[in-house]
Amino acid sequence: KKMIVPQILRGRLTTLRSNVSPFLLSRSHFTYHPTSSSSGKKMNMFNAINNAMDLALESDNSALLFGEDVSFGGVFRCSVNLRDKYGNNRVFNSPLCEQGIAGFAIGVANTGATAIAEIQFADYIFPSFDQIVNEAAKYRYRSGGNFDCGSLTFRVPCGAVGHGALYHSQSPEAYFAHTPGLRIVVIPRGPIKAKGLLLACVRDPNPCIVFEPKTLYRAAVEEVPLDYYTSELGKADVLRDGKDVTLIGWGTQVHVLLEVANLAKEKLNVDCEVIDLVSILPWDTDAVCKSAKKTGRVIIAHEAPFTQGFGSEIAAYIQEKCFLHLEAPVKRVTGWDTPFPHVFEPFYLPDKHRCLAAVQDIMLF
Repeated sequence: KKMIVPQILRGRLTTLRSNVSPFLLSRSHFTYHPTSSSSGKKMNMFNAINNAMDLALESDNSALLFGEDVSFGGVFRCSVNLRDKYGNNRVFNSPLCEQGIAGFAIGVANTGATAIAEIQFADYIFPSFDQIVNEAAKYRYRSGGNFDCGSLTFRVPCGAVGHGALYHSQSPEAYFAHTPGLRIVVIPRGPIKAKGLLLACVRDPNPCIVFEPKTLYRAAVEEVPLDYYTSELGKADVLRDGKDVTLIGWGTQVHVLLEVANLAKEKLNVDCEVIDLVSILPWDTDAVCKSAKKTGRVIIAHEAPFTQGFGSEIAAYIQEKCFLHLEAPVKRVTGWDTPFPHVFEPFYLPDKHRCLAAVQDIMLF
């Protein structure tokens, strides 16, 4: 008798799944657009990040990898098997203490060693905020160039994932963009970029933060080159040429905008240019202004809330430098000024429907 209810529920769930369209059962708000590569091995994004850290540890005997559950492979499996390969003196768990992780990482880097520190979720980076913005970012300046902690990289899973709610979904990149002395490589759009950006950060002489959209860890699959390579920091990618509207995003939002560009051409006969900003500190002002002057219309989209999101900085810069070339005010399509919701996540995100509506509005201005 105890088995009857579960069997009935499973039967009804099977019937429901057979009668409901796959779209309604999907939590995903984007369609992934892979970056092409001439050669490589098929990897998802966490495989590519694992490969990057493997190469970093192999090429630099001083490199240490640490964070909560890192020696077990990490909650997202990004560091799987690395402890077995390099030993628990170089790949190890930290206490559940983000300010401790950051403080230890700063000390490691200050000695000249390479620190790769994982903050398990971007939502929990805030206890380490003081260490990052007041110590790591200012160490070279306060010592007159005698000391620095440039060989420091924070890896930070971020963004919406479909069920993370208020404590596992946030995109806090704008908080750190106000801090001279940091490099913030925000949210690679896929495995090829994730590997190249992470290795570039490990080599960079400044403390870096790599925000990784966790929804892409498994959803993003590309042919990733196996060699050690780096991607240029502070350089945006123009993923699609267009003449009518410039669409700017980063991370997962890039894939939303690529789909919007296709829809805009199909439904509105509007030709959109799509830019992956890639890095927000520094950010590629030249590429953005060149596109803005060409199209005369700009839409910026990001998951973080509207007020003081990094889109505000981009919009202000465009309207200062490109004002006489604009045909309409710069528009922003973002998360709302509320805590990140759980069941209402689909209404919070700047999905293709909201972005397409913004394209229509800006063309009618």
